[in-house]
Amino acid sequence: MKHHSPVRAIHVAVSWLTVVPVPTPTVEMDRCTGGAVITAVPVVGALLGTVAAASAFGLSHTALPTALIGVLLVVGLALITRGMHVDGLADTVDGLGCYGPPERVAEVMKSGSVGPFGAAAIVAAGAVQAVGFAALTDQHRWYDIVFAVVVGRFAAVLACRRGLGPAAATGFGAIVAGTQRRSLIVWPIILLAGAATLGAAGPGGYDAAHAVAAATTFVVVAASILLLSRHCARRIGGITGDVLGAAIELGLAMTLVGILIR
Repeated sequence: MKHHSPVRAIHVAVSWLTVVPVPTPTVEMDRCTGGAVITAVPVVGALLGTVAAASAFGLSHTALPTALIGVLLVVGLALITRGMHVDGLADTVDGLGCYGPPERVAEVMKSGSVGPFGAAAIVAAGAVQAVGFAALTDQHRWYDIVFAVVVGRFAAVLACRRGLGPAAATGFGAIVAGTQRRSLIVWPIILLAGAATLGAAGPGGYDAAHAVAAATTFVVVAASILLLSRHCARRIGGITGDVLGAAIELGLAMTLVGILIR
């Protein structure tokens, strides 16, 4: 079985998941490529988080209120990712909100329109994210912004763990569902180490409470995404690209709440 180098996997992930104008990679759209892309999604999250944190830092030196800065960060992340994760959240919540077998849920998710459940989910998640980003900006916690975005992207890796198959034989879910195994060990180690370093990000010496809060938040978010993805797989009949988008948006929102609880 062929393998993609980490650099190539990141290149493909950036090309697929953002509007960053990188050269279009010539790769075969198969499960090997899909698995490599999902493994690299947190790296894309680190890039996006860095852009968001840098934007927050720059905007904090203007007269803009922090609430508006938070909104702008949410809008900016949606624009740079083509809004695909937000759309996935809406479709997933609309599907889960309907009655019927997996076939009916899949039909609702593919309808292309946003129902009341989906609209409410977009508003709720966007509001939580905007307020969370605003609070972190107000407290000058730039590294926490990056951490939150990366953890949100790790949610997609969790949702693609082995044991959860695709909902359909075609589509994005078919090439990425069930592809993750070793990344589920490597990324938690990296993110827990990142949580530990957050304690040194602020002034006044190492803040152990900050690090513990970040690590605890990661564990809680990971457990929540495990349960959410399993529930989605049961109701929909498997994992889809929309479920991954929902996991990312909800993972980001939950992380922002968690790291602000002190």
